[in-house]
Amino acid sequence: MRLPDENPAIAIRREAQRIGIASIGFSPLQPQEKAIARISGMIEEKRHGEMRYLETGISERADPSQLLPGVKTIISAALCYNRPEYHAPAPGTARISRHAVIDDYHRVVRSKLEELLSFIRTICDQPVQAVIAVDSSPVLEKAWAESAGIGKTGKNTLLNTTASGSYVFLGELLIDREIHDPAQELPNRCGACRNCIESCPTGALLEPGKLDARRCISYLTIELKREFTPEESRMVGTWLFGCDLCQESCPGNRSRKPAPEGLFALKKELLDITPENILNLTGSGFRKLFLGTPIYRIGLKRLKRNARAVLDNLSSSSSVQAPQKGNSSSANGEQ
Repeated sequence: MRLPDENPAIAIRREAQRIGIASIGFSPLQPQEKAIARISGMIEEKRHGEMRYLETGISERADPSQLLPGVKTIISAALCYNRPEYHAPAPGTARISRHAVIDDYHRVVRSKLEELLSFIRTICDQPVQAVIAVDSSPVLEKAWAESAGIGKTGKNTLLNTTASGSYVFLGELLIDREIHDPAQELPNRCGACRNCIESCPTGALLEPGKLDARRCISYLTIELKREFTPEESRMVGTWLFGCDLCQESCPGNRSRKPAPEGLFALKKELLDITPENILNLTGSGFRKLFLGTPIYRIGLKRLKRNARAVLDNLSSSSSVQAPQKGNSSSANGEQ
């Protein structure tokens, strides 16, 4: 509970930490011209691929009062999903992004924000109207998180938080109450580092902070709904769902605090899954294995599409790495 005359922000931060939220911050409504310009530029250059929702949600992103009339404060929260027991599969094997081998973040983040909202209502002397936003709502998550002082967007376009690096899920509470808690301006921690840009095998990061989603493995395996073109299939590489390469190469993700115990339980049976396992799944098998994870949202048809691409890429890689005897030709052009 809030002590007499205590700034509500202090009590809210204390409660957020208690329930497992890694970082939290408060931002008054303010124009986010840079963020809107970045999205508009992406759309104009068609770098957003087939994510039509980016085209239709510009006005709501620019004006949060369309989501909650009378909104005065946006509370940004970051939940860490970096499980210490996670291990990446051996090189040359199929992979799933670490954010998808755990409990579905939509449900977990929303649950934590609901807890926090209930607490906020107990310390306010007037009714609080609020909207909870988790990923699918048209909210400028990274821009508001920066305004709230919980992180800085890196060259890979992901928010890098002081406490947990970029292995975080973001969520927002839009409330109709003013909470004054000025945020400190965070420094740009990327410096001259280009690890993320150089580690992207498809060249999706065109320059610092500029992403071409059409070449992003995460976009291809998660957002794209149709069948792959031959080029897209090759770009997927060995990723069945998502991609972690730009994050794994980031120095900001080293020696960061892991997720609290019990938050985002790791589903170990997904760590070493193969394309063949997926291609042999029935609908009921898919539900049993993936229900409660982000992967369940794309459905079995698209997951099998991903698995076929990965299987083809692994087969091509094996034939390149182990040519038949007597074949001395260079295989570089086949990779």
